Amino acid sequence: MANNHHLYLIRHLQTAGNRERKYIGWTDEPIEKVSDVFWNLAIPEIVHGSDLLRAQETAALLFPNAVYHSDARFRECNFGNFEGKTYADLEMDKDYRNWLDDMERRAPRGGESMSDVERRVLEALTEMPNGAVIVTHGGPIRIAMTRFSKEVSDFWSWEVPHGSAWKFEWETYDKLKESGRCMSLSEVPITGKGTMSKS
Repeated sequence: MANNHHLYLIRHLQTAGNRERKYIGWTDEPIEKVSDVFWNLAIPEIVHGSDLLRAQETAALLFPNAVYHSDARFRECNFGNFEGKTYADLEMDKDYRNWLDDMERRAPRGGESMSDVERRVLEALTEMPNGAVIVTHGGPIRIAMTRFSKEVSDFWSWEVPHGSAWKFEWETYDKLKESGRCMSLSEVPITGKGTMSKS
């Protein structure tokens, strides 16, 4: 019997838009400066992840000697016309309220629904080799948690801080391919202060 199949999912470090609580799904902005952040496990030679700048910069900080394989399927949700705006900016927008009521099936104007995001993220995850390290966004990680965790929870009940890392483990690769519940889901410590500097 082969070893259990496992993947590591890491949320990128914080950006200015994140700090300001803006929707920045496909908006390509850099992370804020950090110090003393490093991976606490075996260092991978290859890291997979979103093609957006904030994921690539996070990977470069954590894994400076690794080769980065970018994949647009690991992007955050495309928030369309809601990009760069906050809840306060949008709360009176009827389309925004309708989207919040049914994010699974409805899409922001010019954006994508959560079911669209889920489809591409799950497709990409099933192509990952055993032990892959993936730097992505809060949405894709919450999708994986909701789909694979034994704990029954909805999308927004998961807390996924910037810079957090999560290990998903299945008995076999086939369990992942079949979208089966994982046998273990745990947070992995990333060592360091991770303090954001005001820039």
